[in-house]
Amino acid sequence: MSTTLVALQQPKDISLGEIEAELNKIWLSQSGGKSASIATRAATFSMVIYEPEEFQQLLAGLGFYKGEIDGINGTAAREAIKEAQKAYGLPITGRVDSETLAKLRSEWATKSPEEKQFSNIDVRGFSISDVIADQNPCRVITLCPTFGEDTGVTAQVSAYCPVQKKQSSLICCEYITLRGTKEALERVSDVVTSLMIPDLPKFVWWKATPNPEQELFARLCKTSNCIILDSSYFSDSESEFLKMQELVEDKTYIADLNWHRLSAWQELTAATFDPPERRASLSQIDTITLDYEKGNPAQALMFLGWFASRLDWQPTTYTKTGGDYDIIHIKFTTPNDKEILAELAAIPTADYGEIPGDLVGLRLDSSNPNAGCCTILCSETTGCMRLESGGNAQSCHTEQVSALSDQKAEYLMAQQLQRWGREVLYEESLAITAEILKLR
Repeated sequence: MSTTLVALQQPKDISLGEIEAELNKIWLSQSGGKSASIATRAATFSMVIYEPEEFQQLLAGLGFYKGEIDGINGTAAREAIKEAQKAYGLPITGRVDSETLAKLRSEWATKSPEEKQFSNIDVRGFSISDVIADQNPCRVITLCPTFGEDTGVTAQVSAYCPVQKKQSSLICCEYITLRGTKEALERVSDVVTSLMIPDLPKFVWWKATPNPEQELFARLCKTSNCIILDSSYFSDSESEFLKMQELVEDKTYIADLNWHRLSAWQELTAATFDPPERRASLSQIDTITLDYEKGNPAQALMFLGWFASRLDWQPTTYTKTGGDYDIIHIKFTTPNDKEILAELAAIPTADYGEIPGDLVGLRLDSSNPNAGCCTILCSETTGCMRLESGGNAQSCHTEQVSALSDQKAEYLMAQQLQRWGREVLYEESLAITAEILKLR
């Protein structure tokens, strides 16, 4: 059910130096000499959203996408991706994977300056996610890196109020949208951080890969309470996880929306070993197989890091054998020097889901036929025939995993905004994931 939004002020173009003054005018206009204002300024948190939408701009510049640059991967954007993949001889998935993005970048690089023109209207920052608006943010600052000539940074301000049935007055949020090339936004990184309201929690939703070398990203890490990422869209998640671990070690609070998509898998895994007669069999596990949707191993790596951290497994070797399933073998040792073998397999699928790299299935087993620990968990939507075809599958404990009712980033973001403390379980799991990846 969507939230009705009332506009106190539609987006208005102003200079960077006028932002605070223009926003103050909005609130002064609300009082209008009356004893009670119909709208009050929210005082919950500030949020910066870095929204590059590079692929949409590349598709537009290359002539595949005719719609607005809006940051929404809707039907028109997916069809444009398919057209580009077909034109360049790539697997047609309707999704921007690392291979597709690399090809779009290389094709764009061959264009002359005169050819690097497109008329698509950039409306990023105008659409307000209902679930985020419902959290009553005080201020949202959207940064929109653009292609083309560096002509500085432009600013727009607006104010919107979600209508809540239980409230007699409106609680409203300020929206600031800054546009310019990546280099131009870098130059005003101090302005960006100064726009975050003092004495309120500060969140950053970084819709790109973490880049500690980028001044803007580094500044936001130092001035915010939490940097929120989504590893499902990383083009090289193995490298990005190592950067994230470095940030955590540097006392930066990192949250990964993709981690929360694993909750159903983690909860069901724990539940299958909760009965006393099965709990003892955990120590008998010496093989773990993880199948994931081909394209991004982030979920599989995070789940493996989580499981290994719970059982105190230490990674010892990492071997990539490739093949049709891009097989990766990782060995661990237990506290009593038992060897564990983990296998990660990328499963090609004709029906790609909304989230790149979703887990397809997992199998926990033992070389001891009497261990009684064999467990197979399968995705409710895709199943896991490969795991069920293995030996003694009929004697395994098998369950289906129902995905979260809504895995979209905006929904998970709304939940994340209600978590104020560091997530120790995530950080411990990421630390083991990073140890695994350092063995590459």
